[in-house]
Amino acid sequence: MLEAVIVDDEIKALESLSWELTNLSDEVKIVASFTDAHKALDYLAKNTPDCLFLDIEMPVMDGFQFIKNLTNTKFPVVITTAYNQYALKALKNEAIDYLLKPIDSDDLSVTIEKIKKYNSRNYTAEKFEKILLNFNSNSLDRKITVNTDGKLLFLEADEILYAESDGNYSTIFLADGQKIVLTKKLKEVNALLPKDSFFRIHNSFIVNLGQIKEFLKTDGYVILKSNHKIPVSRQKKSDFLDLL
Repeated sequence: MLEAVIVDDEIKALESLSWELTNLSDEVKIVASFTDAHKALDYLAKNTPDCLFLDIEMPVMDGFQFIKNLTNTKFPVVITTAYNQYALKALKNEAIDYLLKPIDSDDLSVTIEKIKKYNSRNYTAEKFEKILLNFNSNSLDRKITVNTDGKLLFLEADEILYAESDGNYSTIFLADGQKIVLTKKLKEVNALLPKDSFFRIHNSFIVNLGQIKEFLKTDGYVILKSNHKIPVSRQKKSDFLDLL
């Protein structure tokens, strides 16, 4: 059952589309409809329907402004309009489809099929990602999973030399010379790493204990097998010595 939301400032147009959708197929259910764009935004911030049918020509806030104000974008958007010139702009704004008013039932059927395919594809990708994450976290030989550039990377602990903070970002440095930039603070990266193998020796650095070659106690630095020189903060020095 597809759960749909309709936003249109014209009550007759809203009722007409509701009737078309519910009579077209028993697979579509209208879970909410709005003539007020602000109320619709509040609803969609807390709820995720299977699709949104959105009118373009609305007072106060048009359809494109509405899309920009959406905080929840986990559903496809179908633009409804009486003006054909909006079609290209609608697609550029990442709408899955557009429908010209008065809405033709055959066009609506095609749009419903597009929504089904879109949701099926995205559901499959999301489900597969969860399976991978669960497999990794439950594996005896657990890998470290990081999400970057739209893909999941599975790293062995001994591949990682150290991680460095850069504000709201962090960079993981690998033994083969690769650098992986993450949109995570170092605290979040630290939570991903095995506590028995990694230690946060500085506010800006986490090191792989197995990669340390030397500890220069007087200078307050560690030298890794890769010859990287990483500072040890005064606050962490005592804990680090106890750990060694």
